[in-house]
Amino acid sequence: MPATREERPVGPAVEGWSERARPVRSTISGTWGRLEPLDAKTHGADLWAAIVGHDSVWTYMSYGPFADEKAFLAWLAGREELTDPLAYAVVDVASGKAVGVLTLMEIRPAHGVIEIGHIFFAPVLQKTRAATEAVFLAMRHAFDDLGYRRFEWKCDGLNAPSRAAAIRFGFTFEGVFRQHMVIKGRNRDTAWYSIVDGEWPKVKAGFLAWLAPTNFDAGGRQKAALSDLRPKVAHAR
Repeated sequence: MPATREERPVGPAVEGWSERARPVRSTISGTWGRLEPLDAKTHGADLWAAIVGHDSVWTYMSYGPFADEKAFLAWLAGREELTDPLAYAVVDVASGKAVGVLTLMEIRPAHGVIEIGHIFFAPVLQKTRAATEAVFLAMRHAFDDLGYRRFEWKCDGLNAPSRAAAIRFGFTFEGVFRQHMVIKGRNRDTAWYSIVDGEWPKVKAGFLAWLAPTNFDAGGRQKAALSDLRPKVAHAR
């Protein structure tokens, strides 16, 4: 008798899929801030002035704090030409100063996967419209401009603010990779989060509703939280 072929389940076909382009060094503009390709000479002094004395910025990073501005600028110069991670300075539109850094990293064009990481925001940027918009700009670039399928967020499992931010931004928690890394001589369990392309329209609508000028009072305080707006705008759609 002929051998029978064992049927095993496989994932659904991805119609029309082709490898996507890699992100390149280009400015991504928003209303409150913009992402500029990191340049140590252009952004370094502003970044140092914004973060010096705030060593908690580096608690969960594999680098920092830095002894002085010279050491920081030397490290920054080594990052600026990397393509993965591809670093952007977050520039505040109102002041024209660089007040944070984020990167697009772990870039896998064949699979349409990209991660946002190496995020350090100076205190003056944290919990502002520009901070939220910066993450949105990176996300929108990945999904809308480049056509990626999956956008990832990973952080130390003990980093409660980062984990809360991931949920606020619309990421789905996927689990914890135990003993994933050794950072500064200490164990790191890594929490994984993602947004996939089918979820992006809902997530994008939430960001746009939150960032709208009508969502803020004369003092710049939000009227509705991002996490509250997302399900409302999704239902309205």
